[in-house]
Order: sequence, then structure tokens, then C-alpha cells
Amino acid sequence: MNRQDIIKQIFAKKSFLCVGLDTDLKKIPQHLLTEEDPIFAFNKAIIDATAPYCVAYKPNLAFYEAFGVKGMVAFEKTVRYLREHCPDHLVIADAKRGDIGNTSAMYARTFFEEYDIDALTVAPYMGEDSVTPFLGYDGKWVVLLALTSNKGSHDFQMTKDDSGMRLFERVLTKSQEWGDASNMMYVVGATQGELFKDVRRLAPDHFLLVPGVGAQGGSLSEVCKYAMNKDCGLLVNSSRGIIYAGNGTDFAEVAALKAKELQEQMAEELGKIGA
Repeated sequence: MNRQDIIKQIFAKKSFLCVGLDTDLKKIPQHLLTEEDPIFAFNKAIIDATAPYCVAYKPNLAFYEAFGVKGMVAFEKTVRYLREHCPDHLVIADAKRGDIGNTSAMYARTFFEEYDIDALTVAPYMGEDSVTPFLGYDGKWVVLLALTSNKGSHDFQMTKDDSGMRLFERVLTKSQEWGDASNMMYVVGATQGELFKDVRRLAPDHFLLVPGVGAQGGSLSEVCKYAMNKDCGLLVNSSRGIIYAGNGTDFAEVAALKAKELQEQMAEELGKIGA
């Protein structure tokens, strides 16, 4: 899926919502545990209910790998279902891969060829040769970790070099020598507030994948104020705030309502740029 495809979907749906599929068997409604594949049953119901209100889905690999082969089968079934029933939605694998070049090449083959994922989160710590193998696939995206939403993000990401440049700023500038706004996005947490201005100063055109709205306390309006550009330039993720909003037999309907609430707020924000 290319950049124009994403922008077209955002403006058509008046939404830049990404629904995170962080599916935990300890949190899904109990009645689903009798299903042959409860993880997939949950995901399918969430997808069917929320698809009209979002433009992307982001399964987090940790929640599937935790259940071994069964979990990975559920992941593969989820991706296949999205491909068949939601072909216009971006599918992001939140796996945070990144290793020496030949290992990264295998990770890239796994997600972009075997699973046919659109985008993959990648850790930049090991540098150019750990990232570039993911950039060799037409229509696929690297989503590079830049400034994350977790409490410990400032332990390293805010440290300064001798010139006063912070590490996240170095990631943003250096990585643009490897990829561009047509194949690279950046993860920037919704809790970072005015730091979005610094991100946009260095990466004005790139899409930002923004986790942390909802359960982690990030503000959608604040993110849009500092980070939205003329193409929107945002994919705002909500996981727990949507998929676990309800825990009864109507959990999917409740999830749809939460997704719709966010979509309506996003439509208002898009209206400010004339969309």
C-alpha cells in the first residue's frame, strides 16, 4: 500500500484511526474461550465491528507469540482475514524487529513475503545495516521507533550528544538517508506533547504512527495540534481503549462505539485542514 492509498483512505473515511489488536486471552470475554480459536474469534468480531471507522490495524506480535504455535496460527488467520475482507486497510505488524543485516533480511522476508504485511515496526538501535533490509520491498513500510510513549523512553531517547542533538533527533535525521516519506514512518508516542513540534521540524512529511491515545493518557487534540500536516500525516493507534471497552456478549458493539467516537473526533481535526 503506497502513500497516496493511505491518504485517500484517510480523507474518504475522515479517520486516521489504527486499531491495535493486542489480544490477551486473560482479557477477552469469557464466552469466547469455548471457541476453537478464541484469539481469532475475538479479532474477527473486533475487525467486523470497527472496520468502518479505521484505516489500519496493528496486531502486536507479543500477544500471539506468547501462545506459541496456536498464537501464531491465530495471527496468520487474522492477517489473511484482513486481506480478504479489509483490503483497503493498512496492516501493521508491531514486532519491533532489527538485528544484523542477514537476520533483518530474514525478518523482512517473514513479514513482507510470508505474511504479506504492509508495515513493520523496526528498532533503529543497531543502525543502517539493521534497517535497510526492510526497505527493499515496494509498497511496504518501515515504521521506525523514534520517540515512544512509555515512561522509560527518556532514559535514552532524550540523551544529548556533544552538539546538543537528542538521540531521537539523530534517529530522525540519520534514517532519512536510508528511506523517505514513501516507505518510512516513525513511531512517536501520544504522551510526548510539544515534542511533536521537534519531530515535525525534522520530519515534516513522514507519517507518524502514534500510540498512547486512550489507556495511556495521550491527547488526540494535542497530537493533532502539533503533528498534523496537509496530508494528515498521522495514524493514531488505540488498542485497549477500543478492544476491551466491553467484556460481555456485546463486546464488539461496544468496541464499535468507541472506535466511532474516535473517528468523529478525527473528522473534526481533519476539518481544520480542509479535509
